Amino acid sequence: MTSLPFIGTQKVQAFSNQIIQQGAVGEDVIELQSRLKYIGFYHGKIDGVFGWGTYWALRNFQYEFGLPIDGLAGQATKAKLVKSTKYIRNAGSANNPKAAKNTGSKASAVNIPRGFSQNDIQLMANAVHGESRGEPYIGQVAVAAVILNRVENPKFPNSIAGVILQPGAFTAVADGQIWLTPNETSKKAVIDAINGWDPTGNAIYYFNPATATSAWIWSRPQIKRIGKHIFCK
Repeated sequence: MTSLPFIGTQKVQAFSNQIIQQGAVGEDVIELQSRLKYIGFYHGKIDGVFGWGTYWALRNFQYEFGLPIDGLAGQATKAKLVKSTKYIRNAGSANNPKAAKNTGSKASAVNIPRGFSQNDIQLMANAVHGESRGEPYIGQVAVAAVILNRVENPKFPNSIAGVILQPGAFTAVADGQIWLTPNETSKKAVIDAINGWDPTGNAIYYFNPATATSAWIWSRPQIKRIGKHIFCK
């Protein structure tokens, strides 16, 4: 078990406010891995990359501490982790120069246009790749735009992770394709959508008419067709 200095009752802001999920990189992930390793759940390298080893370590921690087992480091999980470990980790650049070089010295909640974090970008790119990698580029931007439109819509969760991981919302989440490694096209489509390009006309739903089996989705007011998808209000 790694030896780290205790802080007693001193209050420390350990993490940013971002949800940390698989695919994330940066100081938040280093913090997560360090704390999981300190209490014996994580046995890999503290490299600042949220891969499968970190994912399963986090799920095991959630199971043991009676938390929802989703592999996401949200506020409740982070609070429990901080309470369970209570230490100050040295700066990532001092402990792990390689991680500092690869991920930068800032937390993973690095702001980009409209205030979305690097975690948000990564998860959106995963979703776009899983849902629409065979679509034309405009169709990939359209899927990213739907995710953003849902975040802004009061009918849906108000975070990127909440929208994408909402049960039953996206096929790629249900069948696991969301965890395929996204390509640069998917990432660029996400950035274009965040920067304001919405080819859908403010759609909050889409479906493939060749495979859709839900009568309900056919009842939604249709806006336009892009590639194989029909986008709806």
